[in-house]
Amino acid sequence: MTESALDPEDRKIVTLARSARARNGVPEGAAVRDETGRTYVAGTVALPSLRLSALQTAVAMAVASGAKSLEAAAVVTEAESANAEDRAAVRDLGGANTPVLVAGPDGTVRTTVTAG
Repeated sequence: MTESALDPEDRKIVTLARSARARNGVPEGAAVRDETGRTYVAGTVALPSLRLSALQTAVAMAVASGAKSLEAAAVVTEAESANAEDRAAVRDLGGANTPVLVAGPDGTVRTTVTAG
């Protein structure tokens, strides 16, 4: 998918996710947009007692901040697609039809899947 084909708001969350990954030196960066347009950005959490993917962390941040639903999610990763656990976290807050944009480390969106 070309950058120009992305909605500007979707491009924004991909850029934020990519920045989080690079800034924190973590395997993944993610960003989600809630029903009011607020964004939540996170990186992978890898502590001895707590392991969360970047997307799970971004969803948790949205919930902790009072978000009621999600409009979209993005993850920047080496993986080819969002895994089942990440899609489930997005689905829990956003519903089955919430789009999850999966981008490579260069920010190019490789695929868009739904949370369902």
